[in-house]
Amino acid sequence: MARASNVTLLVVLTAVLGSMKMTVEAADHIVGDSTGWLSPPSPNFYSIWASDQTFAVGDTLTFNFATGVHDVAIVSKSDYDNCNTTANNVQASGPTTITLSSAGEQYYFCTFSDHCSRGQKLAITVGGNSSSTPTTSPPNAASITTVFSAFGLMFMSMVIALLLS
Repeated sequence: MARASNVTLLVVLTAVLGSMKMTVEAADHIVGDSTGWLSPPSPNFYSIWASDQTFAVGDTLTFNFATGVHDVAIVSKSDYDNCNTTANNVQASGPTTITLSSAGEQYYFCTFSDHCSRGQKLAITVGGNSSSTPTTSPPNAASITTVFSAFGLMFMSMVIALLLS
């Protein structure tokens, strides 16, 4: 009787582990790294920062700024290009975290005074989430770790089931 229940436990654990969706954790991008979100030291500062990043659906952008001194507006390309600071979607409390919910071009800037025209603006390209990644691309370290973790859990379940039998 105990052997039958151990086999049942093993089958259930294997089924649960096999049905788990392998995912890669979303990244949190601290805009400007340690500099934060402020009037930049050079007009291209945020463009250079963004060029070193890879953005995907599900990732977050954290804008670190002091409330009342800066803000972050989510804007159209036209508003971004023209620093049109009459944007409606403005996050005024710092720090602000924005989840990237769709792929494509996304634009942000500070609506204070001349901050946008001095370079406090960010344009990024967001790629699809990990499930839309082509199968020909090499696996990244996070996905390899996830696969090894799943196999490790399955192996440990089998060992426990064998020890209990």
